[in-house]
Amino acid sequence: MSPAPPQPRPLAARLTAWYRPSLVLRLLVAQMVLLLLLWLFFIILLIYQSQHDMSELTQDQRYDMILRVADSLAGQPERQHESLGDIDRFQRGTEGLEDEPLMRMSMLVRRGETLLFVSPGLPAGIRNSRLNEIEKLGAGSRMWRVRSRASPRSAIVVTLVKPADAVNVLLTFTSRGFLLLPLLISLPFLAIPAWLSLRLALRPLSRVTQEIAARGPRDLSALGFRPRHRELQPLVANLNALLERVCDSARRENEFIADAAHELRTPLTAMRINVEALKTAAGEGTRQELLDGMVRSGDRASRVVGQLLSLMRADQAPMPATRRVALMPLLQDRLALLSGLAAVRGIELDLEMQADWEAVGEYEALAAMLDNLIENAIKYSPDAGTVSIRVTRQADRTVLSVSDQGPGIPPELRKRVFGRFFRAPGQSQTGSGLGLAIVKSAVERHGGEIELASAQDGRGLRVTVTLPSPKAWPTAAQG
Repeated sequence: MSPAPPQPRPLAARLTAWYRPSLVLRLLVAQMVLLLLLWLFFIILLIYQSQHDMSELTQDQRYDMILRVADSLAGQPERQHESLGDIDRFQRGTEGLEDEPLMRMSMLVRRGETLLFVSPGLPAGIRNSRLNEIEKLGAGSRMWRVRSRASPRSAIVVTLVKPADAVNVLLTFTSRGFLLLPLLISLPFLAIPAWLSLRLALRPLSRVTQEIAARGPRDLSALGFRPRHRELQPLVANLNALLERVCDSARRENEFIADAAHELRTPLTAMRINVEALKTAAGEGTRQELLDGMVRSGDRASRVVGQLLSLMRADQAPMPATRRVALMPLLQDRLALLSGLAAVRGIELDLEMQADWEAVGEYEALAAMLDNLIENAIKYSPDAGTVSIRVTRQADRTVLSVSDQGPGIPPELRKRVFGRFFRAPGQSQTGSGLGLAIVKSAVERHGGEIELASAQDGRGLRVTVTLPSPKAWPTAAQG
């Protein structure tokens, strides 16, 4: 059984496959459209002139010439008619309308009621009501502009007539449109030179494209091409800035992975050492001590992994918060969770909040932020110390502060402590250096601010977090 012949694709699909959007084509079409608009402008201008230009009817020299010929040949009717016909053909020839009797300047010559001459195709009944004035008259189903002058030497009257309707527009195009004819003829031939000029003009952009295409996936250095053109300079500058940001992000990611591996290696190594020692341990007390060390190492590794996951979630792209989070239940829940850690060292957790205010944000991210702030305060406070948590409202912002009585952070290090895995020198407590990095990332994701300061008398640390309140987020939904 022979296979069925392939079905032809529809015409629209073939056209879509053939046509691809092109900047050169777009610019070329724009140039052609501009030329057509200019052509249309000139057409409108000529139409306007055709309706308002009466110069041919007001040229007295024409009348004087016709009247002189008619007066001089008044006794020779045949020669008079022939001469007036020559003048009429001459007028049509100067306007390029020899073969179009209905689209030209025409004339009538009378002596009293006797018609001496009328242009071919012109109604003989056209007659001015007033001499030396232009009038618009209807005759023979058409409109005409008419002006008449009388001879001072005889009763001969010469009337010059021009079409005053749409045919007059064609008359104007023929008499003056030779300036437009080259444009109409050459318009199709302008496309090729315009296309070549655009290709040449866009060569610097092609150089940028070629340099980017020639790069490997790991080459994030700035572009070597430095354009002199004002239009390309912002593009190249923004590309270089983007490459720099991507390079910094990749560098931070590599550092992050290296630091995370280092932080995880320490508890894992400790667990291995404890397991090896456990194999050879003799006494029950020694075994229990080694098992406790393994649990502590496992807890530390789990904490590092948990902080890494929290930091990854906090590093997600900023999002518009859509949930209202009641702060009182959230704080009570986090304090209950951390109360056991505080009780071991006799540390008091003091919460002060005048009302059950709300914040707008993501519950999990706010919980991770509070856990790290309160746990750090507990960790660095002295035994039997106090950790104070205060929540206040300032205008349309909710302000949360956590204060401890520990050694604090020197002012020169307060910006650096937000870096990942950074720990201030001389710390006696163990940690991964991720806590404040998680807090800062969560705060920025919620459009808030964070500030470090001394708690009291230059001692201790007070962390102040400012978050938008529901009033600042009118589209927030009750969650």
